[in-house]
Amino acid sequence: HSFPTRRSSDLINMERMKRNTGLLIIAGILVLLTQRVGLGISMIESIPGIILIILVALVALVIRELFPKSIFPAFGWVTILGFLLSMPYNPMSVKFMEYVGKIDFISITTPLLAFAGISVGNKIDDLKRMSWKIVLISVIVFITIFFACALIAQTVLTITGDI
Repeated sequence: HSFPTRRSSDLINMERMKRNTGLLIIAGILVLLTQRVGLGISMIESIPGIILIILVALVALVIRELFPKSIFPAFGWVTILGFLLSMPYNPMSVKFMEYVGKIDFISITTPLLAFAGISVGNKIDDLKRMSWKIVLISVIVFITIFFACALIAQTVLTITGDI
């Protein structure tokens, strides 16, 4: 018996990866422009940090492609990869944090929210079919997240002695 082998190109939708890479590059340019216009931060100085963020996002997308049955989203993989790369015990963490630290969080949220809005706008018919159920689910999710974040903040602030 010979077992069929699958190449990584069979597992990864290359057309989707090209599109996602292009979108990430556009988002990166928007982040750099937002930082320049809004905060006066040099675009040249921020390029290494945005390249690292794009690379981490691409690795997360590849992981997500390799495990399509997983319910774990690509955003979760980005978070885990960022966490591992920034841990003090990682020898690359100092440089990683130095470069990524030059990217302002608010500058990242601007293109992120724009893409999210476009994504939702493209699925408006699906949202209409869900009718009132989507509102109920959204309210439950927002309330749950709010209280979970408040509980985490309370715990951390208590442990650190700030409250």
